[in-house]
Amino acid sequence: MSKVNILFVGDVFGRTGRETLSELLPELLTEYDIDYCIVNGENAAHGRGLSMQCADEIFMAGADCITMGNHTWDNNDIYQYIDDYSVIRPVNFAEGLPGRGYIVLEDGPCPVGVLSIQGRVYMEPCDNPFESAYKAVSELRSRASVIIVDFHAEATAEKAAMAYYLDGLVTAVLGTHTHVQTADEQILQGGTAFISDVGMTGPHNGVIGMDRNAVLNKFVRCVPQKFKPSEGAGKLHAVFIQADTETGRAEMIKRISIEA
Repeated sequence: MSKVNILFVGDVFGRTGRETLSELLPELLTEYDIDYCIVNGENAAHGRGLSMQCADEIFMAGADCITMGNHTWDNNDIYQYIDDYSVIRPVNFAEGLPGRGYIVLEDGPCPVGVLSIQGRVYMEPCDNPFESAYKAVSELRSRASVIIVDFHAEATAEKAAMAYYLDGLVTAVLGTHTHVQTADEQILQGGTAFISDVGMTGPHNGVIGMDRNAVLNKFVRCVPQKFKPSEGAGKLHAVFIQADTETGRAEMIKRISIEA
């Protein structure tokens, strides 16, 4: 049986995140013999959104696809390129918006579908993620046995529910958004790999990427603040997935955490 090796990199945050990715990703791609690399880049431009320049930097580092989330539209640059780049935004956004919610990558040993979904618990309004995911997966399965789902959501319970809902239908349900890597990676009974949150690639000496002084002023003194990305040494968070190319079942999921 042939295998496909996939690396999913957690939310790239600001300049530090992009520099960390550029420094560490090439070696990881070689070490794990990666066929496809997927990167969440919704915070890559100064912690908010994704500019064209930032997207180009991520692709140059070795990414095959960039997924987005609730900050998709925070940088106006995205309207210029989202229809042409391998960048996907949550499929359950309103109809008629630019971009697409899934893509099929085909340059490796087998086609791999990548789907972006956004949750609703403690998040901005969007269409039912479960119904939207099932519809999109049904369409993708005619084109790819291996399907990776980026579920961009706040609540751990909603993420776990999505994993069980799609168990056996997709290769992996990988949580993003909270920027904190969780230790609950597992392969469910139906062969779907799951982790609540892949984590963040960027500065880890602030508060989920932001400068801690401004965040402390907001929480302690209740004074409105203009947040800016933290600076300092970066860390890369990712997960490695190995799957069977015929069945699409995950054979392995491994957490990765490396300091730059």
